[in-house]
Amino acid sequence: MQPTDLAADNPFGAPSTLPYGLPDHARIREEHYRPALLAGMAQQRDEIEAIAADPAAPTVENTLEALERSGRLLHRVVASFYNQSSADSTPGLEAVEEEIAPLFAAHHDAIYLDPRLFARVAELQAQVDSGALELEPDTAWLLHRTHTRFVRAGVGLDEAAQDRLKTLNAEIMSLETAFGRDLLAATNEAGVLVTDVDELDGLAPDAVAAAQKAARDRGHEEGWFLELALSTQQAALAVLRDRGLRERLFRASIGRGTSGPHDTRTSVLRLVRARAERAQLLGYAHHAQYVAADATAKSAEAVAEILGSLAPVAVANARAEGADLADALERDHPDARLEPWDWQFYAEQVKKERRALDDAVLRPYLELERVLADGVFRAATELYGATFAERHDLVGYHPDVRVFEVFDADGSGLGLFLADYWTRESKRGGAWMNNLVDQSTLLGERAVVVNNLNIPKPPQGPTLLTWDEVITMFHEFGHALHGLFSAVRWPSQSGTEVPRDFVEYPSQVNEMWAWDPAILRAFALHHETGEPMPAEWVDTLLAARQDGEGFATTEYLAAALLDQAWYRLSPDEVPTDVSEVEAFETAALQRAGVDYAPVPPRYRTTYFNHVFGGGYSAGYYSYIWSEVLDADTVEWFRENGGLDRRNGDVFRARLLSRGGSVDPLQAFRDLRGRDPLIDPLLARRGLLGANAG
Repeated sequence: MQPTDLAADNPFGAPSTLPYGLPDHARIREEHYRPALLAGMAQQRDEIEAIAADPAAPTVENTLEALERSGRLLHRVVASFYNQSSADSTPGLEAVEEEIAPLFAAHHDAIYLDPRLFARVAELQAQVDSGALELEPDTAWLLHRTHTRFVRAGVGLDEAAQDRLKTLNAEIMSLETAFGRDLLAATNEAGVLVTDVDELDGLAPDAVAAAQKAARDRGHEEGWFLELALSTQQAALAVLRDRGLRERLFRASIGRGTSGPHDTRTSVLRLVRARAERAQLLGYAHHAQYVAADATAKSAEAVAEILGSLAPVAVANARAEGADLADALERDHPDARLEPWDWQFYAEQVKKERRALDDAVLRPYLELERVLADGVFRAATELYGATFAERHDLVGYHPDVRVFEVFDADGSGLGLFLADYWTRESKRGGAWMNNLVDQSTLLGERAVVVNNLNIPKPPQGPTLLTWDEVITMFHEFGHALHGLFSAVRWPSQSGTEVPRDFVEYPSQVNEMWAWDPAILRAFALHHETGEPMPAEWVDTLLAARQDGEGFATTEYLAAALLDQAWYRLSPDEVPTDVSEVEAFETAALQRAGVDYAPVPPRYRTTYFNHVFGGGYSAGYYSYIWSEVLDADTVEWFRENGGLDRRNGDVFRARLLSRGGSVDPLQAFRDLRGRDPLIDPLLARRGLLGANAG
C-alpha cells in the first residue's frame, strides 16, 4: 500500500483552479508524477474498500455513483501523465511508466476481481432484470457495462486462475510500455541522414529546411535528417526523385525494431502469447474473439467476414493501379521492377499527367494556420455554431502547444482544445486525441481535449501541409468534437468512451468537411499571395478522390489482417524465436490474399504501435468497421442538405453528445432510422461488388 497524502507543493493534490480544470502545466514537473500516481492508486483503493465493505444494501448511489466518483486524484494524474509521456517523453518519464505499468495492472485487478464489489453490482443488475428496479436509460447502460467489465476481468474465476490472470495482466502492461519505448527510440535512430543536398531533389524548400533543422536538433553539424512517420510509407517518398534515396528511406522505415538494442520482436511475441493465454483463461478461443465480443462487431467471425470480403477487390484495384505505375517507371528506368519505394512517387507522376495536379503544387495553398482557422474551426462553426478563441494566457505541456477556448452557439463555454501539431524527437509517431478532463454533469466538469499530429516544423515561416495531413487534422478534430460535445452524467460514459470499433466513426465523418467545396475554398488560399486555389484545381481534387483507393485500401487491410492473424493464435501457436516473426507475417499476408509486394502493410509487426503499444490489439479492423457507419452517415448529410446547422444539431444531439451512455449502434439507428448499409463505403472506395461471392 502506498501513502495517500501528497506534498503540499504537488499540483495534482487538488483539482486545478485553471479554467475548465486544465492541468497547471506551469507548475507540473517530472518529479510530481510518481508520488501523485502512487497516492492516487492508494486513495482509490481506500475509496473502493469503503464501497465494498458498506453494510447497507447496494443502491445506485452507494455503489454505482460511488464507483464513478472514486479515483479522482488518480484520474487527474493519469490523464496528464500519459498525455505527457506520449507527446513529450523523457528518460525520467519512461522510467516512471515502466515502474508504474505493473502497479496499474494490479490496481485494476484489485477492483475488478473483488467479489464483494461484484456482488453489489450483480445484485443491482438482478433487480433490474427482475423488474424490481427501474433506472434511467443512461444509468441502466452504466450498470450493464459495469457488470460486463467485472465478468470480462475474470471475477468468476477460481483463485488459482485469478492469480495467473494477475501475473499476465502485469506482464501485458509492462510489455506494452517496453514496446512503445523501444519503438520511439528505434524510429528516432532509423531516420535517414542525407549529406548531399542534390539527393533531396523534389523536396519542397520548406521541407528541406525542416530536414536541416531536424539534423541540427539531433546534433549533426551538417546534412539533412529525414524523420520517420509511424506508417510504412513516408511522405517524402512521393516527391524524392532520387530512387536510391527513396529505397534507403523505405528500408529504414520497414527495418525499425528488427535488430539492435531497440528490437521490438521479443516484446511482440511475449505480448501475443500473454494475451492468448489470458483470453483462454477467460473462456475465449483467442484474443481476437475476446476483443470482438465486447465491441459492436460481437465476434471475430464478423470481423473476418468484412475484411475478407473487401480484400480481393482491393488487391485487384491495387494491381491495376500498379500496372499504370510500372509503365511510368519504365520510362525513367527501363527494365526496372515496381518496388514499394516507387509507388508513391509514380502515383504522384501519374496523377500529375492525368489530373495536372500533385501534392507539390497543392502545398502552397494548404498552410496550417489557415487550414485550422478557415477549415477545421470554420466547419465546426457552420455545422454546430461552435466558436474558438486562443487563450495565450493558458500554458500547454510543451511550448509548441496552443490552447483554445471553445464556445457553444449561445456563447457558453464548452471546454478547451489543445493543438500540438509538430513532430519532435520526444513525441511518439502518428496522430491521436487525448482527454485531459472528461465532461460529466455528476462532477460538474467540462471537456479539455488534445489533438496531436506529427508535421515537420520548418525553422521559420509557415507550415505547409500535404493533403493527407489536412485530412488528418479534420479526422483528429472529429475525436475532439466527440469529447467537447459530450453531455453525459457519468464520467465513464464521457465523449469517446465507446467501443473501439465505434470510436473512429465520428472522426471519420468529420473528414467529409475537408472535401466540402465551400470549406475547401475557404482554407485553400496561397500562403504568400492569398489567392484562392484555382477553381479547376479544386474541381480536380474533388474528382480525384478515388484515385489510389486500391493502394490505400490494400495497405490498410494488410495491416488489419496481420493484426487479426497474430491475435487468433493460441499460446502454443505463437512463434518462440524472433527470427520467425517475418516468416509468420509473410505467411499471414499470403493466406489473406493481400501479399502484393509493391503495397506492403501500412504497419508491419515490429512498428505496429496500435496493436502492440496502444489500445487497438485485435482491433485495427475498427477503422474500416467504423467507416461503414461513416460512409452511410455522409449519405445522410448529403440527403439532408450537407453543411447545415440543422443537420449538425441533429448529429450532435443523437450521436456526439451521447458518448457511451447508450448502445452505440442504437445511437446510429436513432440518427439513420435503420441499421447501417455497406454500399456507401464500397462506392467511396471503388469496391462495389466486393461483398459478392
